Amino acid sequence: MFFDEMLSTYQQVQKRIDRMFKRLLRYCGVSGKAAPPPPRARIEFTVVIACIMLCAQPLKASAESLLPLSDTTTGSEFDYIVQPDDFLIKIGARYGVDAHTIARDNAIDYDGLIFPGQHLKINALHIMPERLNEGILINLPQRMLFFFREGNLSRVYPVGLGRRSWPTPSGEFTVRSREINKDWIVPVSIQEEMRREGQIVRTRVPPGPDNPLGKYWLGLSRPGYGIHSTIAPMSIYQFRSHGCIRVHPDDIEALFTEVRIGMPVRIVYRPLLLALRDDGRLFLEAHPDVYRRGEATLETLRATAEAYQLAERIDWPAAEAVIAAQEGVARDVTRSPPP
Repeated sequence: MFFDEMLSTYQQVQKRIDRMFKRLLRYCGVSGKAAPPPPRARIEFTVVIACIMLCAQPLKASAESLLPLSDTTTGSEFDYIVQPDDFLIKIGARYGVDAHTIARDNAIDYDGLIFPGQHLKINALHIMPERLNEGILINLPQRMLFFFREGNLSRVYPVGLGRRSWPTPSGEFTVRSREINKDWIVPVSIQEEMRREGQIVRTRVPPGPDNPLGKYWLGLSRPGYGIHSTIAPMSIYQFRSHGCIRVHPDDIEALFTEVRIGMPVRIVYRPLLLALRDDGRLFLEAHPDVYRRGEATLETLRATAEAYQLAERIDWPAAEAVIAAQEGVARDVTRSPPP
């Protein structure tokens, strides 16, 4: 691949060198019939220029790999009173927090019991990845949906996404359809999965308690994919779907009401997020690289901090701990002023 790029670059530069030499000859008053520079000199000069162009490409890639600097965190830290039939995964699905994180923050056993009336500290802070003028933004590692109207963040919801073997696609899409109580036309690929697992193979599932689409469906411009309700609320904030985006039944109706056909939907993959809030505090949020498209690294954060002249304002041991833990919530990494 490198040699293909080298050849392509060489050919582009060779054409430019030809034009440069012709202009130089005209500038010096030499007729177009004058002898051109020796081939060896032309080749050496061209190779040097080509190498310079190739070496410049990593600089461009490095700039593109910097984290966008957000200015907004959403959610809050609050005290939650455990309700009857609650358990950590259920609570985490509702607020967009991993159950292991809740357990660690409260110094309790992940597999242990919690009791009605028990108080839990919940950190549901998340960093807004970027601001849209209009539409829906979903960050896959973050498992969060952000809805914008007229440049303002209107709604934020945790979502359920595609499993590792059936990932939710990233890219630019639009809302193509809005349907209530939609029949689920079972894709052939899922029918084959049903057959392999010994299930009854169904080709169509009508609206009702067995329809995994739930009541509301927002179809995307990529065929077969959509944002929809679910009959499995505890799958929210998990990677369990066949690629679609699941929204909690208590959230989807409000979102469905505001979304219009043609609205843009941007799906991004950002496991590491950095925010500088208006109050001057710096927050960092790290997630596992669930689809193996690029993990959160301290090197990326350092490069970003240097680019935005924030390196001296970050508590680096705290930042390193956030990246190592990959808890999926925003943590304050502002460096405390010296005493």
